Amino acid sequence: MSLETELADGLQAFAAQQKQMQPSFSLDVFAVEDAFLNYLRLLQHWNKAFNLTAIRDDRGQVIRHLLDSLVILPFVSGNQVVDVGTGAGLPGIPLAICLPNQRFVLVDSNSKKTRFLTQAKVALGLQNLTVIHDRVEAIPARGFDQVLCRAFKPLESLVPAIKHLLKEDGVILAMLGKSPETEILNQLDLQATTRLWPLLVPGLQEDRFLIEIRPRPECL
Repeated sequence: MSLETELADGLQAFAAQQKQMQPSFSLDVFAVEDAFLNYLRLLQHWNKAFNLTAIRDDRGQVIRHLLDSLVILPFVSGNQVVDVGTGAGLPGIPLAICLPNQRFVLVDSNSKKTRFLTQAKVALGLQNLTVIHDRVEAIPARGFDQVLCRAFKPLESLVPAIKHLLKEDGVILAMLGKSPETEILNQLDLQATTRLWPLLVPGLQEDRFLIEIRPRPECL
C-alpha cells in the first residue's frame, strides 16, 4: 500500500479507538491529515541522507512514529510544552500539528536532527514550534507546563535531569515501551508522585505506557 493509504487507514483506526475509549476526545485528526502526510514524506526524504530513524517502511512510520505519538494527545494539556531528546520530532511535531494553540519546544543535541526539525517547521508552517540545538542540561531554567520524553533517560535519573525545565506544578510525561520494574518505581516515588497509564497504539502488537511524573516540591 502507498503511504497515503497507510496513513488514511491508520488515522481511521486511531479515530475509532479514541471514540470508543475516550468519547469526550473531540479532535478531528483527519483535518490535519495532509500535514501528517507532508511530515512523513519529508522524514523519508531526509532519512535517505541523514539516517534520522531506523524505521523506513510506510506502515512502520505511520504506526511506530505517528500513531505512537498521537496516543498521548489526551494527556497533553499545557500551554508551554517541551519535547526533550526529540530526535526526528517525535512526539513533538505530530502533537504540534494537532494542537496549534499550544507552544511546543523541541530539543535535541544532534545538529543533523535539529536541521531537519527546522526544515519541517518551515515546510509545515508550524508557527507554534521552536527548535533548540543543545543538551538538555545546558538549557536555562524554564517554566514549562509539561516535559515530554521518549526513551530519553532511565526513569530513575529522569527527574534530576529535566526538573529545571518545569514550572512549580509542572508534569513530566514519559513514554515507555514496557512497564517499569517495582524497584525503579520505588526509587522514582522518592522524587515524585507518579501515575502509570497503559496505551494502545492501533496496529502495534507491543506494550506501550505513559507515566505521569510530578516532582515533589522539595525536589524542584
